[in-house]
Amino acid sequence: MKLAIFGANGQTGRLATALALNAGHQVVAVTRRPREFPLAGPGLTVSEADVRDASAVGPVVAGVDAVVSTLGVTFTREPVDTYSVGTANIVAAMHAARARRLVVVSSTAAYPTRRSRAPLSLRLVEPILTRTIGKTVYDDVRRMESIVRDSGLDWTIVRPSGLFDLPERTDYVRGEVDPVGAFTARIDLADYLLSLAADSASARRTVIVSTTEATPSLWQMIRREAGSGDGAGSASAAAS
Repeated sequence: MKLAIFGANGQTGRLATALALNAGHQVVAVTRRPREFPLAGPGLTVSEADVRDASAVGPVVAGVDAVVSTLGVTFTREPVDTYSVGTANIVAAMHAARARRLVVVSSTAAYPTRRSRAPLSLRLVEPILTRTIGKTVYDDVRRMESIVRDSGLDWTIVRPSGLFDLPERTDYVRGEVDPVGAFTARIDLADYLLSLAADSASARRTVIVSTTEATPSLWQMIRREAGSGDGAGSASAAAS
């Protein structure tokens, strides 16, 4: 399988790229800063492109079997449109290239849960983030989701919760289920993204990915989200 990974120079993007290469896939790693990209090897092409530049996105998706977007933006009070503009450019390029499979990272915080069975940390923290420091980011994440759903492509939207790092994959919870806990390990997210890219059974669905092992505390989550460079607090990394 040949994949194009947008946001490849972010933390989740790098993990997804490494896992894909280890699995024998071909990867086009798309980044604005190719000289900073730490991976190399057979099967890897590092492409310099700004997802906001439609003319740069088109050539990147030509000939790929699937596109994975791990775009992210640091929390800011300023207006944000990287998710929506970038994803619109990806969708247009995929139509032009007749590529069908699109997997994008969103966030459980884009639509905070009010279900009483949801983890307390999700019910308390995510609504606050979406109304305060993360408002402009999550507003754009929702616009992105709308663009994806209206794209006519074989899309899957993946919603992780607060991201953290683990050295190895876990037996994570995934699929069309309620969030289990308030966290998602980046390595679990990256692993799930690759499995989805190769499986059209999840096309036109919105799915959850939750890690239940070795997760941080609620206080660590709050500190991480407040100062995170991870897109949407739960997406993978600052747009890169």
